[in-house]
Amino acid sequence: MDRRNTTLGIFFMLVFCALAPVMDASAKATPPEVPVTQILAFRFGVQVLLLYPLVMALSLPSRTTVRDGLFHLARAATLTLATYCFFTALRFMPVADAIAIFFVSPFIVTLLGAVFLKEPIGWRRSLASLVGFGGALLVIRPSFADLGAVALLPLATALMFAIYILMTRSMSQRAHPLVLQAHTALAASVLTVPPMLLLDGTGLTYVDPVWPSPFAWMTLIAVGTVATISHVFLTFALRLIPAGTVASLQYFEIIGATIVGFLIFGDLPTPLTFLGIAIIIASGLYNIARESRLSDIPDRAPPPPP
Repeated sequence: MDRRNTTLGIFFMLVFCALAPVMDASAKATPPEVPVTQILAFRFGVQVLLLYPLVMALSLPSRTTVRDGLFHLARAATLTLATYCFFTALRFMPVADAIAIFFVSPFIVTLLGAVFLKEPIGWRRSLASLVGFGGALLVIRPSFADLGAVALLPLATALMFAIYILMTRSMSQRAHPLVLQAHTALAASVLTVPPMLLLDGTGLTYVDPVWPSPFAWMTLIAVGTVATISHVFLTFALRLIPAGTVASLQYFEIIGATIVGFLIFGDLPTPLTFLGIAIIIASGLYNIARESRLSDIPDRAPPPPP
């Protein structure tokens, strides 16, 4: 890896970590009469409307093979399931609580990336990730006794999102990030919009669509717009840095979630929360420094032949 690419990839990932909690907060702020399936339809529908015109304007190659088409569909399915579980969890718990439980995802990404993508992680970055996870637990200490089965939804999100990250990392090497996200959004729209329309009028709480109020229109469009921008940055990051590094930097998302939760929903951080944030920052900065140091190694000129 080139140092410049590594620095750029880290920057892209930090932008994603800053934007993702805004998407989550927009979903949580959506009035409860709007079913989760309808939020998903807007999340991916807006992404289709934003990205395909951009892909055509930039004349990016968007044709795909049957194999890649099935891969897009698989990515869309995992992302749709992850998003559905997480948005449903946000109906019952604060954003930071849900993200704290979700933070088993970096462990899954790091382990699966080492197994399937053959990406070395080393004991130092593994230990730093473990320390970052400990900091996340200090920020919000989720109690399964209090939350019950709802606490399992962010765990399901973590597993699905980890698989999505690894598939994105694999495909980002042979497809432009804008094209990749456009195809994913289209496949996800195919998976979400038709079932929602077919179930219109059934009265089922989480699938029967409603006509949004003016405020709901704003939050739904915000969900789709911020999700589009954040996931484009995520895909660019995965194109430039290993999945394990992306997983380590993902801990910075808890900082954005804490800030957004305080500004929008009035969740005031405690001293223990600030301690956890400090630990997360330290863990992330260590991984950034470590990745930057490792990226210098391939740039060194090889020794002259004897």
